[in-house]
Amino acid sequence: MAEHIPETNHSWEYEGYDPGRERLREALCTLGNGYMATRGAAPECVADAVHYPGTYAAGCYNRLTSDIAGRQVENEDMVNLPNWLPLRFRIYSPQGDTSWFSPDSDALREHRQRLDLRTGVLERTVKYEVDGGVLAVRQLRLVHMGDPHLAALRTEFTAEGGWSADIEVEAALDGSVTNSGVARYQQLNGNHLVHVNAGDGGADTVWLRCRTSTSDIRIGLAARTTADDPVAEVRTAHEPLRAVQTLRLSLTPSGGPRAVDKVVALYTSRDPAISDPLHAAIDTVERAPAFPNLLDSHRAAWRQLWRRADLDVPGDVGRVLRLHLFHVLQTLSPHTAELDVGVPARGLHGEAYRGHVFWDELFVLPYLNLHLPEVSRALLLYRHRRLAKARNAARDLGRAGALYPWQSGSDGREETQQLHLNPHSGRWLPDYSHLQHHVGSAIAYNIWRYYEASGDDEFLHTKGAEMLTQIARFWADSATYDADTDRYRILGVMGPDEYHDHYPDRLTPGLDDNAYTNVSAAWVLGRALHLLEELPEPRRVELCERIGLDDRETALWEDVSRKLRVPFHQGVISQFDGFGRLAELDWDAYRARYGNIRRLDRILEAEGDTVNRYQASKQADVLMLGYLFSPTELAGIFRRLGYDLDDETWSRTVDYYLRRTSHGSTLSGLVHGWVLARVRRGEAWTYVQEAIEGDVADLQGGTTEEGIHLGAMAGTIDLVQRGLTGLETRADALWLDPVPSPSFTEYGFSIRYRGHWGVGLRVRPGRMRVSVPPSDMSPIEVRLRDHAVSVEPGASVELRLTTR
Repeated sequence: MAEHIPETNHSWEYEGYDPGRERLREALCTLGNGYMATRGAAPECVADAVHYPGTYAAGCYNRLTSDIAGRQVENEDMVNLPNWLPLRFRIYSPQGDTSWFSPDSDALREHRQRLDLRTGVLERTVKYEVDGGVLAVRQLRLVHMGDPHLAALRTEFTAEGGWSADIEVEAALDGSVTNSGVARYQQLNGNHLVHVNAGDGGADTVWLRCRTSTSDIRIGLAARTTADDPVAEVRTAHEPLRAVQTLRLSLTPSGGPRAVDKVVALYTSRDPAISDPLHAAIDTVERAPAFPNLLDSHRAAWRQLWRRADLDVPGDVGRVLRLHLFHVLQTLSPHTAELDVGVPARGLHGEAYRGHVFWDELFVLPYLNLHLPEVSRALLLYRHRRLAKARNAARDLGRAGALYPWQSGSDGREETQQLHLNPHSGRWLPDYSHLQHHVGSAIAYNIWRYYEASGDDEFLHTKGAEMLTQIARFWADSATYDADTDRYRILGVMGPDEYHDHYPDRLTPGLDDNAYTNVSAAWVLGRALHLLEELPEPRRVELCERIGLDDRETALWEDVSRKLRVPFHQGVISQFDGFGRLAELDWDAYRARYGNIRRLDRILEAEGDTVNRYQASKQADVLMLGYLFSPTELAGIFRRLGYDLDDETWSRTVDYYLRRTSHGSTLSGLVHGWVLARVRRGEAWTYVQEAIEGDVADLQGGTTEEGIHLGAMAGTIDLVQRGLTGLETRADALWLDPVPSPSFTEYGFSIRYRGHWGVGLRVRPGRMRVSVPPSDMSPIEVRLRDHAVSVEPGASVELRLTTR
């Protein structure tokens, strides 16, 4: 069957039915609005080996215990909510003995899907052979971007070929669903919904209610099903765990299409300003307008959103980037600003990583800061509300300050699994990734970058300062002084690599002096000290009194920020102390034996070996420093630490790790491409292309169907926005230093910068145009490597770019 058909820059299409790729297509055709999302599964299909319908609400988690490898293991999951999609159909028979149509049947003659990225509408056309002709079915689906609680499905039936018959249609709300969308989680308990009940509302309306088993989140859904056939009568026939409606339509060759409209409302007890989610759902769905009106208002909401977030990149690359942006906006929309949620690493598109929040906001917020800063602020507030939990975690470890969890969910406790399954060996192995304490540095980094882009002093001086200083306090208290070297060391942690969790000759987990951890910690300490100096005196006094911060402690911060150890070997930065003493891997031999070695850790473990013995990284670790900081910034941090990081040393370091990385994460190609672009290398585009194709081509081998990789998607858009333009927001100015792209010569986008809406940037060979919309705001200072200009509101400036 054909794969993606690149027709326009505004749509994503699939021709034909391919059982082996349906789950991937369902993930990439997910529709959402920042509050909830529904996978692009066929409405007549149930969860099986081919299909996986799923609906998820942001922040809706539940905790269950499972018996795994003789241990009681507790996990918190983003819950697969009752399925609102079900709508199946068949030729009517009084005996009810005809088969329901299904794309898996031999009667299928045509199957097409088209996702309209401009309007957030999924169109599906299916044709089935029937006696005497063809039954043509066209469906339009939306998850409303204007009203976050509404979704709708229109199904049109047409008799082609001169036949006529009655069609029986069954629409349902299905509460029998479980969390079973990830194969390696099959041994885990996935039965999150309890007390499922169904009933009738008003005319043409049914409802279903349930709750989660331990978090006790109440869920209410209501569906209104109507038909344009005047003789069609909607009846209810509820089943255990399902609210069911049935109706009959009369199809004739001259009657044209007959439409069935299903409008659904979903609420949970986490929603504000409601007394009961079921009552809210019934009231909303009964007051909802007809499908055509819903479609119009939904399209209008998407038009408004695209005006704030669109980008103009030509060709196939632009088409994929637009799909990436579409999924970012569906996961983190303006509605997200009203919720207490973080950035789910796999979007609202599936159950991989259990819907947890990792450090992926590090790759997402830089884009949002310049388009939807109110959403960035809300995502940082998610972290601030869990500051007390982070302080408790540090205290439990015997440390001061705040230790944020590597995996977060509902309440901010550590959600990293205790065991993980290696599908190659079938063994459950201990998981030590909770030792990735560097997630705190990512949060601190996001606080500062949000401020630089938005100018939000109020947030920085209050909640931002509270988080940043407590993260700095944790790093200072985590540092161990080594008198022999007059250096501080951070011991027993993990870096972003994730392959290495302990030394091969040690039984205890953790690594010493991970370069990324130490350098980013030094940056946090220096930034916290700078912020304390810049705070208005009343606020500084108040903050120091509140958290008990005195001059002796800040003096320690100063000392640690200048003396944290960074290990080197063979003239390059060591990923951690001792990395250079590990064995070299025969990369060519493993590629010849296995082909895809992205998950080298699983391959070696299945062989009875461990990746801990080798100089092999899953993804960028040391090189993550080149993603966070420009070469100038990074060299400055190293100078503060007493090291000389010249261009030659950094270039050697980049080359060294390029040869020793398996790219077992979708973020790896993105970071490598970004780093190479910053050092002006032609090979950057190879890695950029891998990052762009990561999900649409499912380069990680079956992982995208479990949920898209949100950080990688957002990061590719940001690569165009900041990476290729060299855009930085610092020192109250826009800094620009464009990098030539071998894939496209002209591109453009608009940003929101410190109150200026719609600041336009367009790059052409040798030139860049900056346009500032009219307003009463102050001019924008724009700085290039060799000169600076001030752009007044209502003006544009054409900048000539010099090549290196």
